[in-house]
Amino acid sequence: MEPMNTRVLVTGGAGFIGSAMVRSLVGQSGVEVCNFDNLSYSGNLNNIESVANRSNYRFVHGDVRDLDQLRAVFADFSPEIVFHLAAESHVDRSLHAPLSFVESNVLGTANMLEAARDWLEANSVNREDFRFVHVSTDEVFGSASGDELFREDTPYRPNSPYSASKAGADHLVLAWATSFGLPALVTNSSNNYGPHQFPEKLIPLMIISCLEGGRLPVYGEGENVRDWLYVEDNVAALWEIALHGNIGETYLIGGGEQRRNLEVVESVCDLVAELSGGENARERICFVADRPGHDFRNAIDYSKIERELSWKPRESFDSGLRKTVEWYLQNRKWVDAVRDGSYRDWLELNYGQR
Repeated sequence: MEPMNTRVLVTGGAGFIGSAMVRSLVGQSGVEVCNFDNLSYSGNLNNIESVANRSNYRFVHGDVRDLDQLRAVFADFSPEIVFHLAAESHVDRSLHAPLSFVESNVLGTANMLEAARDWLEANSVNREDFRFVHVSTDEVFGSASGDELFREDTPYRPNSPYSASKAGADHLVLAWATSFGLPALVTNSSNNYGPHQFPEKLIPLMIISCLEGGRLPVYGEGENVRDWLYVEDNVAALWEIALHGNIGETYLIGGGEQRRNLEVVESVCDLVAELSGGENARERICFVADRPGHDFRNAIDYSKIERELSWKPRESFDSGLRKTVEWYLQNRKWVDAVRDGSYRDWLELNYGQR
């Protein structure tokens, strides 16, 4: 596929990864973007404020659980590429409200697939000119053992309602590709971080806690390991997959940067102190009871996308983390705007603090 004069539908485009996708695509010549988002607690129109008035951007407030609404968006916008990112995405929340994850992630994905299939068939669209890219997580593979790296053929072993719901969605996408010939692909990426991330996730939560004098709660003993991927690197990989990936296949996207959670928190403390001129908050790190079903280690082998599509991450963890901390320091108004009641309730539920 060629990127010129391309209409792109992004679900969940007001969220963290979705908004980075939208901002990147709207900035490209010849790309028209429709952002379909429910604006739940983590969806924030401030994330796409910089492109909101661009002539090649439109926003539709909608819910992927509403099939009729999805069919209407397909009929009105006629997308050539779909990036399906709309999802409930936080493990801790899935432990308290698992059915909402099933509804959004499994049923919502099924609705997206059916809306796309109905539109293609009703309009006799050339399937060579259409791509459906489903954006998923490495957590579907469970916990990596020893020095194992997740690969595209690694068996699924989800351990939380969140990862199980994403695993179910992945299987649906590949089934629709096989059974109905839908031009679909699946991507599984490692832990994303960067600007505009909702402050329930580890890195922004720690940055804010450093600045505000709060505790820095770390699960267990901080030994859990994640592979960290800067969000703009993920966006670049997703675009490359949409344009040049092979239909019906899965691509893993990783940062190649494994870090223990405690190392990540300590690095955040050091950077915030350096860049803000304030005290180092390492002494406020504390350990809290581990959550159920917590994967000990996630790590990705991204050699397939590097080999086939010539993609690899541009940011190291150190360079990406510096950019991230700088952004949060410079955008305190954004932080204040997103810290609504649901965020404070979540803090109290998980860490006993507001």
